[in-house]
Amino acid sequence: MAEKAANANSPASCRESVCIHTRKVFDACRDKDCIEDLRVYPTCGSQSIIDTAFNVRPGSAKLLYADVRVEELNFNRGCFTCDITYFYKVTGRAFPGDRLVTGLAIFDKRVVLFGGDGGSKVFTSHNGGLCDNIYNNLPIGVVEAVDPLILAMKIVDVTNIDPRDNEIRDIPREISKSFDDELITSLTCKQLFVTLGQFSIIKLERDTQLLIPVFDYCIPDKECAAGGDEDPCTLFSHIPFPVDDFFPPPGNPNRCSSPNCLET
Repeated sequence: MAEKAANANSPASCRESVCIHTRKVFDACRDKDCIEDLRVYPTCGSQSIIDTAFNVRPGSAKLLYADVRVEELNFNRGCFTCDITYFYKVTGRAFPGDRLVTGLAIFDKRVVLFGGDGGSKVFTSHNGGLCDNIYNNLPIGVVEAVDPLILAMKIVDVTNIDPRDNEIRDIPREISKSFDDELITSLTCKQLFVTLGQFSIIKLERDTQLLIPVFDYCIPDKECAAGGDEDPCTLFSHIPFPVDDFFPPPGNPNRCSSPNCLET
């Protein structure tokens, strides 16, 4: 397969040019957000733990969903706002007692990207009924993100909370189903806050037709393994020894002298 890919780079190996229907990226940006003091909506059981805790040690953070909405800018033709709402499931350990607390954190973000002008309207038979085929002529917003880094957690007394954190959010039912207990959205005596580090790539795409060179059909050379006739010990013998797990790769001692290094 690698040899075929190398031959495909030669213009002489191009068999023909074909027109394909695909999505073209009109504009994109990448971001590195440090989201400080994001309010956490804990579960009912976690709130009772927070009320008696002194501090919370950061645990893990998982990106559950990102809701993407695209709207046109009236004063700048071809530019669009892309509003993203991130939903996170965060965990931590409360002290004293080293008890697990879980909750939901929500982060709103807006970017402005160029989405082009789309004059044609595209309808397909793939979508279901009439309501699914109503065309709005907007580009498609795409967000690529990884699970965030959880940097810090803290408990704040209700008397010291910023009034902007009093907002009650509308939480989708599908997000609430990711938790085993009911989420507490009202203000309580003690509130939990988290600081997250989020990496993301945001793009605006449109359906378009492109003429591309075709070299050959991509037929796999690798044969499929059955994977059911061998005994477990034979399968285990094919697994390489995990050397890196026993002997971690050497690090760079000068890395922590960088001003970008986190202080702990």
